[in-house]
Amino acid sequence: MAEASPFQFRDYRAFWFARLASTIANTMLVVVIGLHVYDIARETMTIREASFWLGMVGLAQFLPLFLLVLVAGYVADRVDRRLIVRLCLAAEMLCAAGLAALLWFDAMSLAPLFAVAIVLGVCRAFAGPALGSIAPNLVPPALLPSAIALNSIAWQAGAVAGPLLGGGAYAVSRSLPYETSAALYALALGALFLIRPIPKVNAGESRPLRAVIEGLAYVRDNKIVLGAISLDLFAVLLGGATAMLPVYARDILHVGPEGLGALRAAPAVGAALTALILARRPIRRHVGAKMFGCVALFGIATMVFGESRWIWLSLVSLFVLGASDMISVYVRSSLIQLHTPDAMRGRVSAVSGLFISASNELGEFRAGLAGAAFGPVAAVVGGGALAVLVTGFCAWAFPSLRKADRFVVPDEALLAEASGKDQPLNEPPALCAGLEPQAAKGAAP
Repeated sequence: MAEASPFQFRDYRAFWFARLASTIANTMLVVVIGLHVYDIARETMTIREASFWLGMVGLAQFLPLFLLVLVAGYVADRVDRRLIVRLCLAAEMLCAAGLAALLWFDAMSLAPLFAVAIVLGVCRAFAGPALGSIAPNLVPPALLPSAIALNSIAWQAGAVAGPLLGGGAYAVSRSLPYETSAALYALALGALFLIRPIPKVNAGESRPLRAVIEGLAYVRDNKIVLGAISLDLFAVLLGGATAMLPVYARDILHVGPEGLGALRAAPAVGAALTALILARRPIRRHVGAKMFGCVALFGIATMVFGESRWIWLSLVSLFVLGASDMISVYVRSSLIQLHTPDAMRGRVSAVSGLFISASNELGEFRAGLAGAAFGPVAAVVGGGALAVLVTGFCAWAFPSLRKADRFVVPDEALLAEASGKDQPLNEPPALCAGLEPQAAKGAAP
């Protein structure tokens, strides 16, 4: 008898294709905007000054997400999640088309690029919680870990194709990557219209502010979820090197736009291959320890990349970086999705999305400031070293996460009870028992 697959469900197939197409479009757009900003800045600025503007691109994407993401999580728990994602994709499609039109009329400058970066941040604030909350409603709970791995494959495949297509298209014509992004957003939008209505969950009658506070409180009091999110936040915030890739491509490795596409794609190649392996051979034991080990490897690979002056070593280190990060993402996403009741997934996904965005976009801002102050190489190498240090601290601060042994799908009723306002959430018994930490089975802590 064939093993069940999420692809057996039509709505999930449409969702997966929409995720793939929109990821290609989004990564293409983000890579080209960064390259375009750096090229315009380098016409009149030094490397350090232009590095600062690369950091500002990250900040422009982060600020609207920071201001809106918790409200977006509340909306995702009360409005049709398909509608939210459709509106966001439509806005992103118009942004890409607008940038292409500016190039047609030779009217491009830094201002519209930063304006689009802000709009992308707004769209991500609303689309992230909604999109992350749709998948668990499209497959049975037992198939959710496989669906998460397949979602990661879609994202990583898009993250491979997007930079490669974007860099190559940018070398041909500066408007071509924007035109291609707009077309891909349109395809993703069409696929989302194929997903049938999703039954609404009872999200309670809390007022908006109280509902947002409840989501924050759930994350704060659930040490498993809090530890997983916090580890990703600080490791990638300190160790992220993507903001400096245009600097490395143009002024350190001297490989041009096509080389930038390869550099941006290398982490995604490593992550995608790892996701394929995880989809066929899921991690079954010692999930917490493996996550911490891979985050430490992420920091080490970042340091190697920062010191490299050979394109082959840079690509290998970025490949390892992406592969190790994929294992961390797989474990973290599985823990968060499996141990959050459906009625709170929008708000918890919003909090997780805020932390992830802080680690990525705010990490780019940190890298830009550090690059302007100390130079791009010191910014990357120092960030990788700090990521290793913060991994050790989180392993000490969240022992229940470090000792987590297995993935077990908890009972939804127990999760709902654990999220109730009368139930203390510090180390909920159902969650801890479901994870089967080694210490609970008699092994030494």
